[in-house]
Amino acid sequence: MVNYKCFYFNELRVGCYLIWDDTRECVIVDPGCKDDNELGRLEKFVEENSLTPVKILLTHGHFDHVMGVQGVADKWDLKAYIHPSDRNFALSAHESCSYFGFNMKPITCEMLNISDNSTIEFGTTKFKVLHTPGHTQGSVCFHYKKQKLLFCGDTLFAGSIGRTDLPGGNYDQLIESITQKLLSLDSATRAMPGHGPETTIGYEYSTNPFLG
Repeated sequence: MVNYKCFYFNELRVGCYLIWDDTRECVIVDPGCKDDNELGRLEKFVEENSLTPVKILLTHGHFDHVMGVQGVADKWDLKAYIHPSDRNFALSAHESCSYFGFNMKPITCEMLNISDNSTIEFGTTKFKVLHTPGHTQGSVCFHYKKQKLLFCGDTLFAGSIGRTDLPGGNYDQLIESITQKLLSLDSATRAMPGHGPETTIGYEYSTNPFLG
């Protein structure tokens, strides 16, 4: 069985998800920790629950979602997994951060490519990668069909969708990604976005004004 804990990090309130199964191995999705104090919240939870982090998973490369990648990688000697179309966003995120008054460690850890329909494994768990371009060209979601869970980054929000007015964004492409890749999932699938509260695919299909 998969369990997860959401931490909200930095002033942009990025939802960072720590996900583990019965083996106590865990993955960390979008570590947006802006400093050692925020990283310490992850460390404390990992230690108190006897977890073993094994991978960093990135839904996309925007700076607010990758601020803590290098700190997390250094702490637990981890590699990061990202779609190649967003690799450059992640590698230049420390420069983007400075424009908004943040500081972050440049990402120097090894980054491995993921692609549509590829599999992410940890413990006894397998997540399916869904490539959902539109917010960025390399945006992905991580789907766990067995428990109807979807970690969807900035592709889909409760009552909204990701911005498309930033470099790499494309509104029509995002709507197509959501319609073809996400709305086709079981309506009871719980969607955990990169900002804001969780929702369900069925609820968004019925009520989201961008999907009507």
